[in-house]
Amino acid sequence: MVETIQWIDNAVVMIDQTKLPLEETYVTCRTYEEVARAIRDMIIRGAPAIGVAAAMGVALGVLHAGERDLDRQVETICATLAATRPTAVNLFWAIGRMKRLYASLHGAAPAEIRRRMVEEALRVREEDIAICRAIGRNGAALVPDHKTVLTHCNAGALATAGYGTALGVIRAAIESGKTVDVFADETRPFLQGARLTVWELQQDHIPTTLITDNMAGHFLKSGRIGCVVVGADRIAANGDVANKVGTYSVAVLAKENNVPFFVAAPISTLDLTLASGDAIPIEQRAAVEVTHVQGRQMAPTGTAVQNPAFDVTPARYVSGIITERGVARAPYEESLRKLVG
Repeated sequence: MVETIQWIDNAVVMIDQTKLPLEETYVTCRTYEEVARAIRDMIIRGAPAIGVAAAMGVALGVLHAGERDLDRQVETICATLAATRPTAVNLFWAIGRMKRLYASLHGAAPAEIRRRMVEEALRVREEDIAICRAIGRNGAALVPDHKTVLTHCNAGALATAGYGTALGVIRAAIESGKTVDVFADETRPFLQGARLTVWELQQDHIPTTLITDNMAGHFLKSGRIGCVVVGADRIAANGDVANKVGTYSVAVLAKENNVPFFVAAPISTLDLTLASGDAIPIEQRAAVEVTHVQGRQMAPTGTAVQNPAFDVTPARYVSGIITERGVARAPYEESLRKLVG
């Protein structure tokens, strides 16, 4: 299993996802500012992985902070990391968890604070891997045997600390003895499906076919696709799901063709403070990601561009939300709150 993010010798080491699949290189972050930059530049991406990176970034910042005005420094560290990307709620969940631990250590010796903060960040990582495996186990039964699974973007080991959410479900289905292959949408404009999902599944020798985003409807209509499984960056209380842009289109096409559409995500991705997906902030990214492909200009100079990184799939298109605590079904206002407890 690929090591997405690790804590080595008091530094955060992460695989550079902007270089995959042609180069498998790693970036070492020795300051929280470098971690923030890695999140913002999508060296690391995927909601759970961003959460782990944020927790490690806070720990790294505290580790190197001076002893004077530590409270103020921690606020700056957390604010810097929180400003990197707005949609994935795991980022804010992890920062909040680290802030609460820091507050509970008021009056402790600086060395004790540093030790506990690093321990907590490492715990976040280990918990994420365990959570992904539980999501996989809970979702494996939903995957039809001898069918193809369609996925969009990358919700695998690369999007988490390990194993993955949507790809974790696929891995667990195969581990349970099912014969499954995968169709991966390329996922324009950042090509996470083409660059990351295909590469990752090839490492596990899972049969995978790459398709362009606009081929999804064709194959959903063909009868070959047994189900769709995607990840999520934020899920509202009513079950509306924010995920990589293009997910909504796949969900509509899946419903039209009577193909189950499942979302796999940890409890930390739920944002029950939001009544619906209308309140989820949608990150807008640079125009160059659309006008250029791998650095090569594809559109006329001066082209007007819209580049939302995410869209929101209404709950009515979601067949089930697979979490580490079980599978939520409609009505989601009730089932999600029951899972959260």
